[in-house]
Amino acid sequence: MLLLHCPLLLLLLPLGSRPQKFPTRDEELFQMQIRDKAFFHDTSVIPDGAEISSYLFRDTPKRYFFVVEEDNTPLAVTVTPCDAPLEWKLSVQELPEEASGEGSGDPEPLEQQKQQITSEEGTELFSYKGNDVEYFVSSSSPSGLYQLDLLSTEKDTHFKVYATTTPESDQPYPELPYDPRIDVTSLGRTTVTLAWKPSPTASLLKQPIQYCIVINKEHNFKSLCAVEAKLSSDDAFMMAPKPGLDFSPFDFAHFGFPADNNSGKERAFLKPSKFGRQTSSKPRVDLHKVCIGNKNIFTVSDLKPDTQYYFDMFAVNTNTNMSTAYVGTFARTKEEAKQKTVELKDGKVTDVFIKRKGAKFLRFAPVSSHQKVTFSVHSCLDAVQIQVRRDGKLLLSQSVEGVRQFQLRGKAKAKYLIRLKGSKKGASMLKILATTRPNKQSFPSLPEDTRIKAFDKLRTCSSVTVAWLGTQERNKFCIYKREVDDNYNEEQKRREQNQCLGPDTRKKSEKVLCKYFHSQNIQKAVTTETIRGLQPGKSYLLDVYVIGHGGHSVKYQSKLVKTRKFC
Repeated sequence: MLLLHCPLLLLLLPLGSRPQKFPTRDEELFQMQIRDKAFFHDTSVIPDGAEISSYLFRDTPKRYFFVVEEDNTPLAVTVTPCDAPLEWKLSVQELPEEASGEGSGDPEPLEQQKQQITSEEGTELFSYKGNDVEYFVSSSSPSGLYQLDLLSTEKDTHFKVYATTTPESDQPYPELPYDPRIDVTSLGRTTVTLAWKPSPTASLLKQPIQYCIVINKEHNFKSLCAVEAKLSSDDAFMMAPKPGLDFSPFDFAHFGFPADNNSGKERAFLKPSKFGRQTSSKPRVDLHKVCIGNKNIFTVSDLKPDTQYYFDMFAVNTNTNMSTAYVGTFARTKEEAKQKTVELKDGKVTDVFIKRKGAKFLRFAPVSSHQKVTFSVHSCLDAVQIQVRRDGKLLLSQSVEGVRQFQLRGKAKAKYLIRLKGSKKGASMLKILATTRPNKQSFPSLPEDTRIKAFDKLRTCSSVTVAWLGTQERNKFCIYKREVDDNYNEEQKRREQNQCLGPDTRKKSEKVLCKYFHSQNIQKAVTTETIRGLQPGKSYLLDVYVIGHGGHSVKYQSKLVKTRKFC
């Protein structure tokens, strides 16, 4: 089991020379008995079942230790970067043997053991570099001295570490529902209504959970720790709205988005009558958090029209103060009433967001005469409906899923009106390009079949072999892998699909390879790859990205594979 300690408690260690055993977790929670307090000089020891927060100076590594006393012990280690990417590594080495001759006072065995610990690197179990919340989980870990090394190369930063030898019973982090997405249920010019499914930790386990929403105009956040590192101490928390006022205009002026009709008067976020102190005079970031209790629907008000916002939701266990992030989303508020149609520029990709069951109108007016016009549409999520009219005449009406290209006959001085209708299932995101130049293609060409085929007979305990189709156009293909739980199914895979997310959103550790591929004979445009270094009996989600000459990428249909358990 994992042995526990806080650095300050080193002062409480007995100073006698009699060797003492490493305790189990059932003894005092933050007590660790070691033979000599100098044994862990200038290091920290991780407590079992408690999250610690600490600080890293840039380019200055920090090291933590913990001891697993018995073989076949479950072990889970979670590292949460806050405001900068981290490099961290977990390794293990054998425990030093107990000193012979109890109470002999002979210092030689201790010095030898100390030298052993400081000189041996141990066996590396896991390493990671990035800003994701990353986990090491093992159902059966060997006994030994475990060493966690952390480094920040970008800047001074905060981070959190949690380790436990009883991951099944602890569960300090709230569990996500089967669909962890945030839904945009209503979209206005100044309001966005969000809804999400409750955490099973609250609905089934009846533990106290509150939800905290984070709104900003830059990007989504991967952890609440990252949010609070960005916020100033004055802006870190907001009071929940009073019951019954959820959907009335909420005072979000502190976002830095004051209403246009305020007659020159700026509304203060922290009002003396409510909070007892004035707002800080220093510049505020356009990032704020509001905790709303256990509700699972909320309307954000006083936003700017035609502005893209990013929304993140965190379930917080109020007993442990530990949190889990839902899948963040983004939405663009509606334009002002006079701006109902989006103008498309020739050869330029335009991003379009459509609320559930909503519609968006676009206009394309070529500046020169043309024989043909090409519309390329890339639907990121579910299928969308597209209609194209030329000078009022309907030319095209089809459903688009994935990437589609439509070529229509041109006409001098023609104007094209495009109507895009969203999915009934949820909000839609897509990319569209209109051009009168046939060679101006930002989207890579795709085969009709974008499935990845896995060869069952070629599966081994450590590898799988897959194939996919290419085209006559030379493109770059990149393949990525991600280990998933055994109960991961096709429905979960469908919910996570966003075809517009490119390889730049993936972890470097998930990358298998990239290669260029094409064939003039379309019947032979097939390529195969063997992914090696996999674990026996594990499930993996494989993704293939094709990257066009313009840099735009399209993801093939994900493939779920599983290695053989016995070979």
